[in-house]
Amino acid sequence: MAHYHKELKNGSITCKKVVEFYLQEIARQKHLNAFIEVFDQTAAHSAEILDRQVAEGKPLLPLHGVVIGIKDVLCYKDHLVSAASVMLENFRAPYSATSVQKLVDAGAIIIGRLNCDEFAMGSSNENSAYGPTLNALDNSRVPGGSSGGSAVAVQAGLCMASLGTDTGGSVRQPADFCGIIGLKPTYGRISRYGLIAYASSFDQVGIFGKNIADVALVLEAIAGNDQFDSTASSLPVPEYSANLSVDTPKWKFAYIREAVEHPSLDPEIRSALLGYFDQLRNSGHSVTPIDFPLLEYIVPTYYVLTTAESSSNLSRFDGVRYGHRTQAATDDLSEFYAKNRSEGFGREVKRRIMLGSFVLSAGYYDAYFTKAQQVRRQLNDQTQLIFNDFDVILLPTAPTPAFRFGEKTEDPIAMYLGDIYTVFANLTGVPAISLPMFWHSNGMPFGIQAMTNRFEELPLLQVSELLVKQRH
Repeated sequence: MAHYHKELKNGSITCKKVVEFYLQEIARQKHLNAFIEVFDQTAAHSAEILDRQVAEGKPLLPLHGVVIGIKDVLCYKDHLVSAASVMLENFRAPYSATSVQKLVDAGAIIIGRLNCDEFAMGSSNENSAYGPTLNALDNSRVPGGSSGGSAVAVQAGLCMASLGTDTGGSVRQPADFCGIIGLKPTYGRISRYGLIAYASSFDQVGIFGKNIADVALVLEAIAGNDQFDSTASSLPVPEYSANLSVDTPKWKFAYIREAVEHPSLDPEIRSALLGYFDQLRNSGHSVTPIDFPLLEYIVPTYYVLTTAESSSNLSRFDGVRYGHRTQAATDDLSEFYAKNRSEGFGREVKRRIMLGSFVLSAGYYDAYFTKAQQVRRQLNDQTQLIFNDFDVILLPTAPTPAFRFGEKTEDPIAMYLGDIYTVFANLTGVPAISLPMFWHSNGMPFGIQAMTNRFEELPLLQVSELLVKQRH
Protein backbone atom coordinates (compact mmCIF):
# COMPACT_ATOMS: atom_id res chain seq x y z
CA MET A 1 0.00 0.00 0.00
CA ALA A 2 2.93 2.35 0.66
CA HIS A 3 4.13 1.90 -2.94
CA TYR A 4 0.59 2.50 -4.21
CA HIS A 5 0.33 5.75 -2.26
CA LYS A 6 3.68 6.87 -3.66
CA GLU A 7 2.35 6.37 -7.19
CA LEU A 8 -0.85 8.24 -6.35
CA LYS A 9 1.20 11.20 -5.14
CA ASN A 10 3.40 11.39 -8.23
CA GLY A 11 0.42 11.02 -10.53
CA SER A 12 1.53 7.80 -12.25
CA ILE A 13 -1.74 6.13 -11.27
CA THR A 14 -5.26 7.11 -10.23
CA CYS A 15 -7.85 5.54 -7.97
CA LYS A 16 -10.20 5.36 -10.98
CA LYS A 17 -7.69 3.30 -12.99
CA VAL A 18 -7.11 0.98 -10.03
CA VAL A 19 -10.83 0.40 -9.51
CA GLU A 20 -11.24 -0.33 -13.23
CA PHE A 21 -8.42 -2.87 -13.02
CA TYR A 22 -9.98 -4.70 -10.08
CA LEU A 23 -13.44 -4.69 -11.67
CA GLN A 24 -11.90 -6.33 -14.75
CA GLU A 25 -10.13 -8.91 -12.62
CA ILE A 26 -13.32 -9.71 -10.68
CA ALA A 27 -15.17 -10.22 -13.98
CA ARG A 28 -12.32 -12.31 -15.42
CA GLN A 29 -12.25 -14.62 -12.40
CA LYS A 30 -16.00 -14.67 -11.81
CA HIS A 31 -15.92 -18.49 -11.79
CA LEU A 32 -14.25 -18.38 -8.35
CA ASN A 33 -17.56 -17.04 -6.93
CA ALA A 34 -15.71 -14.90 -4.39
CA PHE A 35 -18.08 -11.93 -4.74
CA ILE A 36 -21.80 -12.11 -4.11
CA GLU A 37 -22.20 -8.55 -5.35
CA VAL A 38 -19.79 -6.01 -6.83
CA PHE A 39 -20.36 -2.38 -5.85
CA ASP A 40 -19.09 -1.06 -9.17
CA GLN A 41 -20.97 2.24 -9.14
CA THR A 42 -20.21 3.01 -5.50
CA ALA A 43 -16.55 2.13 -6.02
CA ALA A 44 -16.27 4.28 -9.15
CA HIS A 45 -17.91 7.23 -7.39
CA SER A 46 -15.58 6.88 -4.37
CA ALA A 47 -12.57 6.76 -6.72
CA GLU A 48 -13.61 10.01 -8.40
CA ILE A 49 -13.89 11.81 -5.06
CA LEU A 50 -10.51 10.50 -3.88
CA ASP A 51 -8.80 11.43 -7.17
CA ARG A 52 -10.22 14.93 -6.88
CA GLN A 53 -8.69 15.25 -3.42
CA VAL A 54 -5.29 14.25 -4.81
CA ALA A 55 -5.65 16.75 -7.66
CA GLU A 56 -6.46 19.49 -5.15
CA GLY A 57 -3.25 18.74 -3.27
CA LYS A 58 -4.93 17.45 -0.16
CA PRO A 59 -2.93 14.99 1.98
CA LEU A 60 -3.62 11.32 1.40
CA LEU A 61 -5.84 9.53 3.87
CA PRO A 62 -4.37 6.46 5.67
CA LEU A 63 -6.13 4.05 3.26
CA HIS A 64 -6.53 6.48 0.36
CA GLY A 65 -7.84 4.55 -2.64
CA VAL A 66 -7.13 1.14 -1.09
CA VAL A 67 -9.57 -1.34 -2.64
CA ILE A 68 -11.15 -3.58 -0.01
CA GLY A 69 -13.86 -6.26 -0.08
CA ILE A 70 -16.09 -7.01 2.90
CA LYS A 71 -17.60 -10.27 4.06
CA ASP A 72 -21.35 -10.53 3.53
CA VAL A 73 -22.07 -10.26 7.25
CA LEU A 74 -20.89 -6.64 7.57
CA CYS A 75 -23.40 -3.87 6.98
CA TYR A 76 -22.63 -1.14 4.44
CA LYS A 77 -25.30 1.55 4.42
CA ASP A 78 -27.81 1.34 1.54
CA HIS A 79 -26.22 -1.86 0.23
CA LEU A 80 -27.58 -5.39 0.43
CA VAL A 81 -26.22 -7.69 3.14
CA SER A 82 -27.49 -11.26 3.41
CA ALA A 83 -25.10 -13.36 5.53
CA ALA A 84 -25.09 -15.61 2.43
CA SER A 85 -28.58 -16.78 3.42
CA VAL A 86 -32.01 -16.97 1.82
CA MET A 87 -33.28 -15.61 5.14
CA LEU A 88 -31.83 -12.16 4.39
CA GLU A 89 -31.52 -12.22 0.60
CA ASN A 90 -33.27 -8.85 0.08
CA PHE A 91 -32.16 -7.05 3.25
CA ARG A 92 -30.64 -3.61 2.69
CA ALA A 93 -28.44 -2.26 5.48
CA PRO A 94 -29.86 0.90 7.10
CA TYR A 95 -26.41 1.83 8.51
CA SER A 96 -22.77 0.86 8.15
CA ALA A 97 -20.85 -1.37 10.51
CA THR A 98 -18.33 0.64 12.51
CA SER A 99 -15.44 -1.28 10.93
CA VAL A 100 -16.76 -0.54 7.43
CA GLN A 101 -17.42 3.13 8.21
CA LYS A 102 -13.89 3.48 9.57
CA LEU A 103 -12.53 2.03 6.32
CA VAL A 104 -14.51 4.57 4.31
CA ASP A 105 -13.44 7.42 6.62
CA ALA A 106 -9.80 6.35 6.12
CA GLY A 107 -10.21 6.61 2.33
CA ALA A 108 -10.76 2.95 1.43
CA ILE A 109 -12.90 1.96 -1.55
CA ILE A 110 -15.39 -0.84 -0.76
CA ILE A 111 -15.60 -2.84 -3.97
CA GLY A 112 -18.14 -5.49 -3.01
CA ARG A 113 -19.51 -8.05 -0.59
CA LEU A 114 -17.82 -11.41 -0.38
CA ASN A 115 -19.17 -14.93 -0.24
CA CYS A 116 -19.11 -16.91 3.01
CA ASP A 117 -20.72 -19.80 4.82
CA GLU A 118 -24.30 -18.94 5.76
CA PHE A 119 -24.37 -16.79 8.91
CA ALA A 120 -20.61 -17.49 9.17
CA MET A 121 -21.29 -21.12 10.13
CA GLY A 122 -18.84 -23.41 8.41
CA SER A 123 -15.23 -24.28 7.72
CA SER A 124 -15.31 -24.75 3.95
CA ASN A 125 -17.58 -22.12 2.32
CA GLU A 126 -19.83 -24.97 1.14
CA ASN A 127 -22.79 -23.67 3.18
CA SER A 128 -23.48 -20.47 1.21
CA ALA A 129 -26.89 -19.92 -0.40
CA TYR A 130 -24.95 -18.53 -3.38
CA GLY A 131 -22.85 -21.66 -3.92
CA PRO A 132 -19.27 -22.37 -2.87
CA THR A 133 -16.25 -20.17 -3.46
CA LEU A 134 -13.41 -21.97 -5.27
CA ASN A 135 -9.82 -22.01 -4.08
CA ALA A 136 -7.89 -20.13 -6.78
CA LEU A 137 -4.89 -22.47 -6.47
CA ASP A 138 -6.98 -25.60 -7.05
CA ASN A 139 -10.62 -25.19 -8.02
CA SER A 140 -11.44 -28.70 -6.77
CA ARG A 141 -10.52 -27.71 -3.21
CA VAL A 142 -12.30 -25.57 -0.64
CA PRO A 143 -10.94 -22.13 0.27
CA GLY A 144 -11.79 -22.67 3.93
CA GLY A 145 -14.52 -20.94 5.87
CA SER A 146 -16.48 -19.23 6.87
CA SER A 147 -14.70 -16.23 5.28
CA GLY A 148 -13.81 -18.14 2.12
CA GLY A 149 -14.76 -15.37 -0.30
CA SER A 150 -12.72 -12.82 1.64
CA ALA A 151 -9.66 -15.08 1.50
CA VAL A 152 -9.97 -15.89 -2.21
CA ALA A 153 -10.52 -12.23 -3.14
CA VAL A 154 -7.08 -11.41 -1.71
CA GLN A 155 -5.49 -14.66 -2.88
CA ALA A 156 -6.62 -14.14 -6.49
CA GLY A 157 -5.79 -10.42 -6.58
CA LEU A 158 -9.39 -9.19 -6.72
CA CYS A 159 -8.78 -6.54 -4.04
CA MET A 160 -5.86 -5.28 -1.96
CA ALA A 161 -7.19 -6.46 1.40
CA SER A 162 -10.47 -7.73 2.79
CA LEU A 163 -12.44 -8.01 5.99
CA GLY A 164 -13.75 -11.29 7.30
CA THR A 165 -15.01 -12.39 10.69
CA ASP A 166 -13.50 -14.96 13.00
CA THR A 167 -15.71 -16.83 15.49
CA GLY A 168 -13.67 -20.03 15.69
CA GLY A 169 -11.01 -19.64 13.02
CA SER A 170 -13.02 -18.23 10.13
CA VAL A 171 -10.24 -15.81 9.13
CA ARG A 172 -7.16 -17.85 10.01
CA GLN A 173 -8.20 -21.20 8.52
CA PRO A 174 -9.16 -19.83 5.06
CA ALA A 175 -5.99 -17.72 5.09
CA ASP A 176 -4.08 -20.94 5.73
CA PHE A 177 -5.88 -22.81 2.93
CA CYS A 178 -5.30 -19.93 0.47
CA GLY A 179 -1.69 -19.13 1.34
CA ILE A 180 -2.21 -15.57 2.62
CA ILE A 181 -2.13 -13.74 5.97
CA GLY A 182 -5.20 -13.77 8.23
CA LEU A 183 -5.38 -11.83 11.51
CA LYS A 184 -7.94 -12.23 14.29
CA PRO A 185 -7.39 -9.38 16.77
CA THR A 186 -8.16 -9.50 20.48
CA TYR A 187 -11.85 -9.77 21.28
CA GLY A 188 -13.02 -6.16 21.59
CA ARG A 189 -10.12 -4.63 19.63
CA ILE A 190 -12.50 -3.93 16.71
CA SER A 191 -16.15 -2.98 17.19
CA ARG A 192 -18.75 -5.61 16.33
CA TYR A 193 -21.45 -3.01 15.67
CA GLY A 194 -23.02 -3.73 12.29
CA LEU A 195 -21.75 -7.31 12.21
CA ILE A 196 -24.58 -9.84 11.82
CA ALA A 197 -23.98 -11.90 14.94
CA TYR A 198 -23.29 -15.61 15.08
CA ALA A 199 -21.93 -15.99 18.63
CA SER A 200 -21.53 -12.62 20.29
CA SER A 201 -18.87 -13.50 22.88
CA PHE A 202 -16.67 -15.06 20.16
CA ASP A 203 -17.18 -12.99 16.98
CA GLN A 204 -14.40 -10.64 15.94
CA VAL A 205 -13.77 -8.77 12.70
CA GLY A 206 -10.53 -9.93 11.08
CA ILE A 207 -8.25 -8.87 8.23
CA PHE A 208 -6.81 -10.63 5.16
CA GLY A 209 -3.74 -9.35 3.36
CA LYS A 210 -0.62 -10.42 1.50
CA ASN A 211 1.91 -8.71 3.76
CA ILE A 212 2.12 -7.72 7.42
CA ALA A 213 2.41 -3.99 6.67
CA ASP A 214 -0.95 -3.91 4.86
CA VAL A 215 -2.69 -5.88 7.63
CA ALA A 216 -1.20 -3.53 10.25
CA LEU A 217 -2.40 -0.45 8.37
CA VAL A 218 -5.97 -1.75 8.07
CA LEU A 219 -6.03 -2.78 11.73
CA GLU A 220 -4.83 0.66 12.75
CA ALA A 221 -7.67 2.24 10.77
CA ILE A 222 -10.55 0.14 12.10
CA ALA A 223 -9.55 -0.68 15.70
CA GLY A 224 -10.66 1.27 18.71
CA ASN A 225 -13.49 2.30 20.99
CA ASP A 226 -17.09 2.56 19.77
CA GLN A 227 -20.07 4.06 21.56
CA PHE A 228 -22.33 1.58 19.76
CA ASP A 229 -20.54 -1.52 21.09
CA SER A 230 -20.07 -1.84 24.85
CA THR A 231 -17.66 -4.76 24.34
CA ALA A 232 -15.29 -2.67 22.21
CA SER A 233 -12.14 -1.82 24.14
CA SER A 234 -11.39 1.78 25.08
CA LEU A 235 -7.63 1.10 25.15
CA PRO A 236 -5.65 3.38 22.83
CA VAL A 237 -4.78 1.99 19.39
CA PRO A 238 -1.01 1.83 18.79
CA GLU A 239 0.54 2.96 15.53
CA TYR A 240 0.97 -0.61 14.31
CA SER A 241 2.20 0.22 10.82
CA ALA A 242 4.97 2.58 12.00
CA ASN A 243 6.44 0.19 14.55
CA LEU A 244 6.80 -3.12 12.75
CA SER A 245 10.58 -2.96 12.41
CA VAL A 246 12.22 -2.95 15.82
CA ASP A 247 15.40 -4.34 17.29
CA THR A 248 13.60 -7.15 19.05
CA PRO A 249 15.36 -9.24 21.68
CA LYS A 250 15.27 -12.98 21.34
CA TRP A 251 11.69 -14.25 21.63
CA LYS A 252 10.41 -16.90 24.00
CA PHE A 253 8.13 -19.20 22.03
CA ALA A 254 5.97 -21.99 23.41
CA TYR A 255 4.18 -24.66 21.43
CA ILE A 256 1.56 -27.05 22.75
CA ARG A 257 3.01 -30.54 22.68
CA GLU A 258 -0.42 -32.22 22.41
CA ALA A 259 -1.23 -30.09 19.34
CA VAL A 260 1.87 -31.03 17.38
CA GLU A 261 1.64 -34.69 18.42
CA HIS A 262 -2.13 -34.90 17.78
CA PRO A 263 -3.08 -37.83 15.51
CA SER A 264 -5.26 -35.59 13.32
CA LEU A 265 -2.26 -33.45 12.28
CA ASP A 266 -0.96 -34.18 8.78
CA PRO A 267 2.55 -35.72 9.05
CA GLU A 268 4.01 -33.24 6.55
CA ILE A 269 2.68 -30.31 8.58
CA ARG A 270 4.11 -31.80 11.78
CA SER A 271 7.50 -32.35 10.18
CA ALA A 272 7.60 -28.82 8.72
CA LEU A 273 6.69 -27.21 12.05
CA LEU A 274 9.23 -29.18 14.06
CA GLY A 275 11.93 -28.35 11.50
CA TYR A 276 10.98 -24.69 11.66
CA PHE A 277 11.14 -24.72 15.46
CA ASP A 278 14.72 -25.99 15.17
CA GLN A 279 15.45 -23.16 12.74
CA LEU A 280 14.18 -20.63 15.30
CA ARG A 281 16.32 -22.20 18.02
CA ASN A 282 19.38 -21.98 15.77
CA SER A 283 18.68 -18.26 15.44
CA GLY A 284 18.89 -17.85 19.21
CA HIS A 285 15.20 -17.90 20.14
CA SER A 286 13.84 -20.32 22.71
CA VAL A 287 11.11 -22.71 21.53
CA THR A 288 9.70 -24.81 24.34
CA PRO A 289 7.11 -27.59 24.20
CA ILE A 290 4.48 -27.24 26.94
CA ASP A 291 1.75 -29.57 28.11
CA PHE A 292 -1.86 -28.43 27.76
CA PRO A 293 -4.16 -31.29 28.82
CA LEU A 294 -7.31 -29.22 28.11
CA LEU A 295 -6.75 -29.42 24.32
CA GLU A 296 -9.30 -32.23 23.85
CA TYR A 297 -11.99 -30.15 25.55
CA ILE A 298 -11.57 -27.11 23.32
CA VAL A 299 -13.76 -28.12 20.36
CA PRO A 300 -16.68 -29.48 22.46
CA THR A 301 -16.61 -26.37 24.65
CA TYR A 302 -16.57 -24.12 21.62
CA TYR A 303 -19.52 -25.82 19.92
CA VAL A 304 -21.64 -25.95 23.08
CA LEU A 305 -21.20 -22.23 23.69
CA THR A 306 -21.36 -20.94 20.11
CA THR A 307 -24.43 -22.97 19.17
CA ALA A 308 -26.16 -21.75 22.33
CA GLU A 309 -25.39 -18.14 21.42
CA SER A 310 -26.41 -18.67 17.80
CA SER A 311 -29.79 -20.14 18.72
CA SER A 312 -30.42 -17.00 20.77
CA ASN A 313 -29.07 -14.54 18.18
CA LEU A 314 -30.92 -16.11 15.26
CA SER A 315 -34.27 -16.26 17.05
CA ARG A 316 -34.92 -12.72 15.79
CA PHE A 317 -35.23 -13.97 12.19
CA ASP A 318 -38.89 -14.93 12.14
CA GLY A 319 -40.17 -13.48 8.85
CA VAL A 320 -42.38 -10.97 10.64
CA ARG A 321 -40.05 -8.16 11.66
CA TYR A 322 -37.60 -9.05 8.89
CA GLY A 323 -36.25 -12.08 7.12
CA HIS A 324 -37.67 -14.56 4.64
CA ARG A 325 -41.46 -14.88 4.61
CA THR A 326 -43.08 -18.05 3.26
CA GLN A 327 -45.51 -17.92 0.37
CA ALA A 328 -47.31 -21.01 1.65
CA ALA A 329 -50.78 -20.28 2.99
CA THR A 330 -51.32 -21.01 6.68
CA ASP A 331 -53.63 -19.74 9.44
CA ASP A 332 -51.49 -21.12 12.24
CA LEU A 333 -48.90 -18.67 13.66
CA SER A 334 -46.52 -21.38 14.90
CA GLU A 335 -46.63 -23.08 11.52
CA PHE A 336 -46.02 -19.70 9.85
CA TYR A 337 -42.88 -19.13 11.95
CA ALA A 338 -41.70 -22.69 11.31
CA LYS A 339 -42.10 -22.36 7.54
CA ASN A 340 -40.31 -19.00 7.47
CA ARG A 341 -37.33 -20.38 9.33
CA SER A 342 -37.29 -23.79 7.62
CA GLU A 343 -37.26 -22.19 4.18
CA GLY A 344 -34.95 -19.30 5.12
CA PHE A 345 -32.16 -21.17 6.91
CA GLY A 346 -29.85 -23.74 5.35
CA ARG A 347 -29.00 -27.18 6.70
CA GLU A 348 -25.91 -26.26 8.74
CA VAL A 349 -27.55 -23.22 10.34
CA LYS A 350 -30.57 -25.31 11.35
CA ARG A 351 -28.25 -27.95 12.78
CA ARG A 352 -26.49 -25.39 14.98
CA ILE A 353 -29.72 -23.73 16.09
CA MET A 354 -31.06 -27.12 17.20
CA LEU A 355 -27.82 -27.98 18.98
CA GLY A 356 -27.90 -24.64 20.77
CA SER A 357 -31.55 -24.99 21.76
CA PHE A 358 -30.75 -28.43 23.16
CA VAL A 359 -27.83 -27.30 25.36
CA LEU A 360 -29.91 -24.38 26.66
CA SER A 361 -32.96 -26.52 27.46
CA ALA A 362 -34.04 -26.94 31.08
CA GLY A 363 -32.82 -30.51 31.49
CA TYR A 364 -29.38 -29.98 29.95
CA TYR A 365 -28.41 -26.38 30.70
CA ASP A 366 -26.19 -27.21 33.70
CA ALA A 367 -24.79 -30.38 32.18
CA TYR A 368 -23.64 -28.67 28.99
CA PHE A 369 -23.78 -24.87 28.93
CA THR A 370 -22.72 -24.23 32.54
CA LYS A 371 -19.99 -26.86 32.32
CA ALA A 372 -18.68 -25.36 29.08
CA GLN A 373 -18.50 -21.93 30.69
CA GLN A 374 -16.45 -23.44 33.52
CA VAL A 375 -14.04 -25.02 31.02
CA ARG A 376 -13.74 -21.67 29.24
CA ARG A 377 -12.76 -20.08 32.53
CA GLN A 378 -10.08 -22.71 33.05
CA LEU A 379 -8.79 -22.18 29.51
CA ASN A 380 -8.44 -18.47 30.21
CA ASP A 381 -6.59 -19.11 33.46
CA GLN A 382 -4.22 -21.62 31.86
CA THR A 383 -3.52 -19.30 28.95
CA GLN A 384 -2.58 -16.43 31.24
CA LEU A 385 -0.16 -18.74 33.05
CA ILE A 386 1.51 -19.56 29.72
CA PHE A 387 1.90 -15.87 28.88
CA ASN A 388 3.51 -15.28 32.28
CA ASP A 389 6.47 -17.29 31.01
CA PHE A 390 6.37 -16.93 27.20
CA ASP A 391 5.93 -14.19 24.60
CA VAL A 392 4.22 -16.19 21.87
CA ILE A 393 2.31 -19.45 21.48
CA LEU A 394 2.89 -21.26 18.18
CA LEU A 395 0.38 -23.75 16.77
CA PRO A 396 -0.59 -25.30 13.47
CA THR A 397 -3.47 -23.36 11.89
CA ALA A 398 -5.33 -26.42 10.60
CA PRO A 399 -4.72 -30.19 10.81
CA THR A 400 -4.57 -30.54 7.00
CA PRO A 401 -4.16 -28.37 3.91
CA ALA A 402 -7.29 -27.45 1.93
CA PHE A 403 -9.46 -30.53 1.37
CA ARG A 404 -11.60 -31.32 -1.66
CA PHE A 405 -15.21 -30.22 -2.05
CA GLY A 406 -17.62 -32.76 -0.58
CA GLU A 407 -14.91 -34.54 1.39
CA LYS A 408 -16.37 -33.68 4.81
CA THR A 409 -19.92 -32.50 4.11
CA GLU A 410 -21.49 -35.79 5.17
CA ASP A 411 -19.48 -35.93 8.40
CA PRO A 412 -20.10 -32.72 10.37
CA ILE A 413 -18.10 -34.03 13.34
CA ALA A 414 -15.00 -34.39 11.17
CA MET A 415 -15.59 -30.85 9.89
CA TYR A 416 -15.95 -29.50 13.45
CA LEU A 417 -12.81 -31.27 14.66
CA GLY A 418 -10.85 -29.42 11.97
CA ASP A 419 -11.22 -26.32 14.18
CA ILE A 420 -9.10 -27.85 16.95
CA TYR A 421 -6.22 -25.36 16.62
CA THR A 422 -8.13 -22.15 15.86
CA VAL A 423 -10.97 -22.09 18.42
CA PHE A 424 -8.44 -21.75 21.25
CA ALA A 425 -7.91 -18.04 20.49
CA ASN A 426 -11.66 -17.36 20.34
CA LEU A 427 -12.40 -19.11 23.62
CA THR A 428 -9.68 -17.10 25.35
CA GLY A 429 -10.09 -13.84 23.41
CA VAL A 430 -6.40 -13.53 22.53
CA PRO A 431 -5.13 -12.22 19.16
CA ALA A 432 -3.92 -14.77 16.63
CA ILE A 433 -2.53 -14.70 13.11
CA SER A 434 -2.04 -17.32 10.41
CA LEU A 435 1.12 -16.89 8.35
CA PRO A 436 1.74 -18.60 4.99
CA MET A 437 5.01 -20.50 5.34
CA PHE A 438 5.11 -23.89 3.62
CA TRP A 439 3.93 -25.96 0.66
CA HIS A 440 2.51 -29.46 0.93
CA SER A 441 3.43 -32.24 -1.50
CA ASN A 442 -0.15 -32.03 -2.84
CA GLY A 443 0.62 -28.52 -4.10
CA MET A 444 -1.37 -26.61 -1.47
CA PRO A 445 -0.02 -24.06 1.04
CA PHE A 446 -0.09 -24.30 4.80
CA GLY A 447 1.24 -22.07 7.52
CA ILE A 448 1.81 -21.49 11.17
CA GLN A 449 -0.37 -19.76 13.75
CA ALA A 450 1.03 -17.33 16.31
CA MET A 451 -0.76 -15.96 19.40
CA THR A 452 0.14 -13.31 21.95
CA ASN A 453 -1.60 -12.08 25.10
CA ARG A 454 -4.68 -9.88 24.91
CA PHE A 455 -4.24 -6.51 23.19
CA GLU A 456 -0.68 -7.35 22.24
CA GLU A 457 -1.32 -7.04 18.52
CA LEU A 458 1.82 -4.94 18.05
CA PRO A 459 4.18 -7.66 19.36
CA LEU A 460 2.15 -10.18 17.34
CA LEU A 461 2.66 -8.21 14.12
CA GLN A 462 6.33 -7.65 14.94
CA VAL A 463 6.98 -11.33 15.57
CA SER A 464 5.02 -12.18 12.43
CA GLU A 465 7.47 -10.08 10.40
CA LEU A 466 10.31 -12.01 12.02
CA LEU A 467 8.71 -15.42 11.44
CA VAL A 468 8.07 -14.75 7.76
CA LYS A 469 11.60 -13.38 7.21
CA GLN A 470 13.10 -16.28 9.17
CA ARG A 471 11.39 -18.68 6.79
CA HIS A 472 12.66 -16.92 3.68
